[in-house]
Amino acid sequence: MSSVIAATRFSVLDRSRTREGGTNAQALQDTVQLARELERLGYHRFWVSEHHGVPGVAGSAPTVLATAVASATDTIRVGTGGVMLPNHQPLVVAEQFGVLESLFPGRIDMGLGRSVGFTDGVRRALGRGKDDADDFAVQLEELLGWFRGTSPTGVHARPAEGLSVPPFVLAMGEGAQIAARAGLPMVIGDLRNREKMQRGIDHYRAQFRPSPWAPEPYVVVSGTIAVAATPEEARRLLIPEAWSMAYSRTHGTFPPLPSAERVEGLTMSEKERGFYESGLTGHIAGTEEQVAHALETLLKETGAQEVLVTTSTYDRGALVDSYRRLAAITAG
Repeated sequence: MSSVIAATRFSVLDRSRTREGGTNAQALQDTVQLARELERLGYHRFWVSEHHGVPGVAGSAPTVLATAVASATDTIRVGTGGVMLPNHQPLVVAEQFGVLESLFPGRIDMGLGRSVGFTDGVRRALGRGKDDADDFAVQLEELLGWFRGTSPTGVHARPAEGLSVPPFVLAMGEGAQIAARAGLPMVIGDLRNREKMQRGIDHYRAQFRPSPWAPEPYVVVSGTIAVAATPEEARRLLIPEAWSMAYSRTHGTFPPLPSAERVEGLTMSEKERGFYESGLTGHIAGTEEQVAHALETLLKETGAQEVLVTTSTYDRGALVDSYRRLAAITAG
């Protein structure tokens, strides 16, 4: 095995994607079960996401789901990828993670993003607007202050104050600069736009200010990785998500994941076909040998300390097999 792969941590973000014919409850149960399987395979972290009003995603309450995941596992780190801070009051977020850390000491991560709802309707329901994302840096500083007990309000966050829950910034747009100025680890994607990702990493490292949370830059690169016995099987793992994304961009709604077989039988408009074909490119997918080579190239280019795998697909058995094969690559 490559020494650069051996020195890298591998983690997983599962978005609790619903599948055609399945329920939201099943998607959430699948997430918990996947965490158990990945713990056995030796993955470092397991994160869950926050989406509101999205038909194809059941994961809307990440700290609640993280509690279920942490309860069902013993050693894997558990966290959020992420809590979208503009949707919440920082005090409440601090309290939630304080409870998690108190219940599962030394295992909780606090991944934080700056996105607001996907649509105008969701944003109105949350009482937020697009411009609220601009307050992320201020909210982040307030949130970290609740853990340090430095709030000028005189209020104390219980049980968060005095606890150390590792914070990570999901770097979209200005996120890399915010992470650097705050001295926090950064999660950056996606693998499909390497040039943009590398620019973000370079800016982050150049502007990084050491902090009590991180003495030096820490880079996590995220994206889709699919491993199978043949390149064709690996590509089939990508088909459901590629079509779902293409459908959302042409119809304005994000559907549950269909099977690869159903997608292959569909007639698509030229525009939809273009988005679909684009959605199949740029990921790391193939046999163990092909994926190992691609990972080595990625890690040498980026100098990342960790890889966060974000693969979603219809076939849960094939997904687990992909993670099993990837674990074998990283373990040598």
